[in-house]
Amino acid sequence: MASMLSRAAAIAALLLFGAASVAAQDAFLTSRDGGISLEGTMLGFDGEFYRLRTEFGVITIDAEGVDCEGPGCPDLLRPVADIRLSGDASLGQILLPAMVETFAATNALLPKRVQETKDRFSYHLIDPTQDRLVARFHFNLSDSAQGLNDLMEDRADLAMANRAANADEIARGQAAGIGDLSGPRRSRIVALDALVAVVASRNPVRRISLEQLAGIRSGKIQSWRELGGTPDAIDLHEMVPDGSTEQFLPGGGATGETPQRSGWLLRHESSPGLVDTVARSPEALGLVRYSKMGHARPLVLTGSCGRQISVSPEAIKAEDYPLPLPLYLYVPPRRLPLLGREFLDWLNTPSAEMAVRRAGYVDQVPVEIPVAAQGERLANAISAAGEEVSLEDLQELVTAMSGARRLTATFRFRNGSVNLDAQSEGNLDRLARDIEIGLHDGTEIILAGFSDGLGPADGNRALSLERAETVSDALRSIIPAADWERVRLTTIGMGEALPLACDDSERGRQTNRRVEVWLR
Repeated sequence: MASMLSRAAAIAALLLFGAASVAAQDAFLTSRDGGISLEGTMLGFDGEFYRLRTEFGVITIDAEGVDCEGPGCPDLLRPVADIRLSGDASLGQILLPAMVETFAATNALLPKRVQETKDRFSYHLIDPTQDRLVARFHFNLSDSAQGLNDLMEDRADLAMANRAANADEIARGQAAGIGDLSGPRRSRIVALDALVAVVASRNPVRRISLEQLAGIRSGKIQSWRELGGTPDAIDLHEMVPDGSTEQFLPGGGATGETPQRSGWLLRHESSPGLVDTVARSPEALGLVRYSKMGHARPLVLTGSCGRQISVSPEAIKAEDYPLPLPLYLYVPPRRLPLLGREFLDWLNTPSAEMAVRRAGYVDQVPVEIPVAAQGERLANAISAAGEEVSLEDLQELVTAMSGARRLTATFRFRNGSVNLDAQSEGNLDRLARDIEIGLHDGTEIILAGFSDGLGPADGNRALSLERAETVSDALRSIIPAADWERVRLTTIGMGEALPLACDDSERGRQTNRRVEVWLR
């Protein structure tokens, strides 16, 4: 016991606080033989371990090895799990409450919402068979940046974010001792969304490029005539800045070279208000989330290489659409209370995905797309084929796809890493689960790797095959007991033969570096 306590004290600086109860209190932990005692403030109990702030720092101790006395000691037989969520209001107002309510119902618990202030509320989960409180989910609504900051400063157990953590936030997280926020399994994507350019049904313009959108946001493009429309001036409508639009189209409303035009950029607090305004005005262009676009008409996005893509749930799930806005829960590098861990595991279940759909977002359940429905992708491949993509390469691609259905579960890697990104981690878990339950019995699962167009074609083909084999190895490692005689798993590398985006930007090249899943 003495060695355990000394080790705990030595690594205290590396340990993060747990899910602290709302009012932390004093506690005394004594080893069962009475030889060693610790006094401090009880920060939390996850069902197995105490977290105590002491003169040595924050220490995590196995509850089985000590006795606890004092007002801060939890009821070991009837513990209450406190989970604190902080961050993006768009997640905290509708989506996460819907998921907590559905999670409670799935576990035969009764959720009771307790409103504390305008931006703070809690869900009390009650076990009706014993009429006792088993958990509290505390919500603090602000924005993504504040949520991540609260996670760093131990004011939150889960950070709600409508975007990925940026470089500055990743650096500050490491400095705060919570590790690498961009690392594997540090975030969960709970739902999918996308940024969409919308217009009124009477507007004659049908498509727009990212370059044109950037020009409109900067004020350099002012007239619909420059997009093939009417001579009318463009009135741009956006939501108040939350960091999501800026990651794709920086500089909205910039000054300097921006021509001065009164009222050309209008920002809204309400998505329905924005959509209603755009739908009534042929001169209006709106930037809004797919989940909120209502009855406005989305524009098809085009690229400089001739590629075009329409927004749809399938394109968002497969990460084909170039303006994705996945919604994240960032987690700390420590154990949450047992019920909190069960909640995170539940996020990949069918009942969780149903809650996502009911809340109006795109779920992550893979769907199958037959070759016959992939005409836009094949047309893009032909029109964007570079000099090193021959007719034989395209014929090989079509032959490989023949009779196969594409699964909307795409795998991509974190920049400069062999680790899958957050959405791909979820896709891997879902595919593994479906294989384990026999959903793909008697099916050939083809992992098809693709590359960008930089470098020699032979090297790109080899790299794309390597990526496919990396996903194959990861899949086999998480389900080592799978019966691979029931499912045939193969890998192929198609190089640069099927680009999803133009190769003239790093974002486009990153989009093209991927592994797709085909079923036959």
